[in-house]
Amino acid sequence: MNTSIEKLTVTQLQWLIWLSVSMIIFVSLLPMDGPAQSAINTLINTAFYATVIYGNIYLLYPRLYQQGHRLLYVFSVILLLAFAGLGRGYLSWYVYYEYFSPQFKPFKVSMVLNLLIGGTITYILSFIFRIAIAYFELKKETENIVLQKSKAELNLLKSQVQPHFLFNTLNNIYYQAYVEAPKTAVLIERLAEIMRYIVDDSIKDKVSIDKEVQFLENYIGLEQIRLLHKAKLDFVRQYDSALQIPPMLLITFVENVFKHGIDKSSKETIIELKLIQEADFLHFRVFNNAIVKKSGAGSGLKNLRQRLNLLYGQSFKMTVEPAENSFTAYFKIPLS
Repeated sequence: MNTSIEKLTVTQLQWLIWLSVSMIIFVSLLPMDGPAQSAINTLINTAFYATVIYGNIYLLYPRLYQQGHRLLYVFSVILLLAFAGLGRGYLSWYVYYEYFSPQFKPFKVSMVLNLLIGGTITYILSFIFRIAIAYFELKKETENIVLQKSKAELNLLKSQVQPHFLFNTLNNIYYQAYVEAPKTAVLIERLAEIMRYIVDDSIKDKVSIDKEVQFLENYIGLEQIRLLHKAKLDFVRQYDSALQIPPMLLITFVENVFKHGIDKSSKETIIELKLIQEADFLHFRVFNNAIVKKSGAGSGLKNLRQRLNLLYGQSFKMTVEPAENSFTAYFKIPLS
């Protein structure tokens, strides 16, 4: 459970600190100076402390010291302490001899020397004040990040309710279809596996290559039913089953074939897939024997290139080779 202080903003906390400082000063002066003089001197002293502290942590330190102007910073601090000390000393002298003292005494700069010592101490304390503010701001930011993370996790759990409900429904339909229409049941099973992969595995950094290939096979199986004549598919696979790759990396080439690269009424559709691991690289090549429709192809391939660039920088290779009666897409990614 958060305390009341933890719920304060940085500004509110600073006001609370200055109010406490003012009360301490007022109470300490009250026995000697009385209420009126104590109140005025409290305002003068508090203003002096605030000028030195905020002048240093918000003006001089970030704009001079942190920018590398060290000598100018030291000179500016001396000027700040001098002017603030003179201002404090003059105001204290003026208030005292103008309103509270029966005898007048001229103002002398020597009266300010003792105040400069207090100003130096206040200057040193300003760094502690700055660290305290920075800590409190960091703590607030951390709490906000934790809160946002908790909300995101809650929203994620909520978002998973509907997909898993759908999975259960598909399973029920699958068992019913298995009895009456086994071929339809197989398609429902493929669809359920595709959806489960997208929901559960696509958000991961890496998945096993076997899962990615199974996802491709399920997708191809569903797309095949849309063709009047089943495509001749050749899928060559040579890789270590323990290999891990980013999810949804292979689907773009295959999706591009079925969406833009083949004639669904053709009797001679040929699709060749080669997924081969050689040394420290994984090669993926997709070939089909039809003309790519220029109106639709391209956006998915462009997005894939951008993703590969983010994942591998200059270490990958991707080529797209449209021909008169065929289309070939290829990429090579590092495995280490």
